[in-house]
Amino acid sequence: MVDVLIAGGAVMGASVAFWLKRLDPSLDIEVVEPDPTYATSSTALAASGIRMQFSDPVNVQISRFGVDFIRDFARHTGPAGEVPDLGFRENGYLFLARTETGAATLESLAEMQRGLGAGTRVLDPAELAAKFPWMGFDDIAAGSWGSRDEGFFDNMGLLGGLRNAARAAGVRFVRDRVVALERDGDRIAAAVLEQGGRRTAQAYVNCIGPRAAMLMRTAGLDLPVEPRKRTVFVVDAPEARHPDAPLVIDPSGIWFRPEHGQWLAATVPATDGPCDENDFEPEHALFEDEVWPALYNRAEGFGAAKVVRLWAGHYAFNTLDQNAILGRNPQVPNLYHANGFSGHGLQQAPAVGRGIAEQIVHGDWVTLDLSPLSLQRVLDGRPMTEAAVV
Repeated sequence: MVDVLIAGGAVMGASVAFWLKRLDPSLDIEVVEPDPTYATSSTALAASGIRMQFSDPVNVQISRFGVDFIRDFARHTGPAGEVPDLGFRENGYLFLARTETGAATLESLAEMQRGLGAGTRVLDPAELAAKFPWMGFDDIAAGSWGSRDEGFFDNMGLLGGLRNAARAAGVRFVRDRVVALERDGDRIAAAVLEQGGRRTAQAYVNCIGPRAAMLMRTAGLDLPVEPRKRTVFVVDAPEARHPDAPLVIDPSGIWFRPEHGQWLAATVPATDGPCDENDFEPEHALFEDEVWPALYNRAEGFGAAKVVRLWAGHYAFNTLDQNAILGRNPQVPNLYHANGFSGHGLQQAPAVGRGIAEQIVHGDWVTLDLSPLSLQRVLDGRPMTEAAVV
């Protein structure tokens, strides 16, 4: 028997393991991950951004810790992390609104975000045009721009550093898959592995991303999480070179940001819904049908744009309210959740890993109260809707 068994060893599982060893070095911890290359993990296929611009204060606080952790990553993980820097590019995010009502909402949210330490500024069309002269804002009422503490970073560096530091502290990463949880009344009795039989533990942590609900069903439990496919396009636009551009969230439904002289761009499919857990086939037509027209209409220089690469990844989509589901399960108290991030898991991993570790070691949230994101709200049917989902 181990003290803690973590199902899923991408960034969330690695973060939980890292923080558990920080809080209690004596813990015997095993992380079970089927693919050490992480080729189809949400971590590896993420757009790798972090922002303060959320509509709920707890998400802003999570990001506040996350950006400080990312900025000072080497100090947190130490030499054992073997990652000296995550290459944080502080370009910011830019949310655009077409209506006066939308502009008022941006201003209200910005006031809340600034109260929690963010640098959010709401710019009118003239200010937007002066700041970003290569974009057009004739149809825009206002834009909310993160002037600091927002941008892009090395996703695999974050995972690698956390994993390396956790392993150096004694965490074992096992190549296998947790396919079931055996339940005995109000406790999880064992985890069933695809190759390695059964594992018993004092505590279990579900960190398996889009497949989280499938694992819960093996124990007779429900979780409103499903895989949703997102296709990301790498776009070359030689007449649009703006390396300092923010990540732009356009009212058309697309987002785009600079990446090594090119651009990343994506949108939510009009027919968005659950996908097969093994379906990673990109939706090629989205570029011509939705993404390219929106790019062309918003910014100069995208007339000559072409797709040079594309990939599809999965969101662990929380169908209740698109917010994370965190912490101890009231139905089976030795089971903990880090699920349902709906596209925000990478940036939230540092703070969430710390919070889950605090619950396991100390019995409750300590540094940051994450109770608004607990499973209890799901069981009660009380959505905590996040308006700023990208």
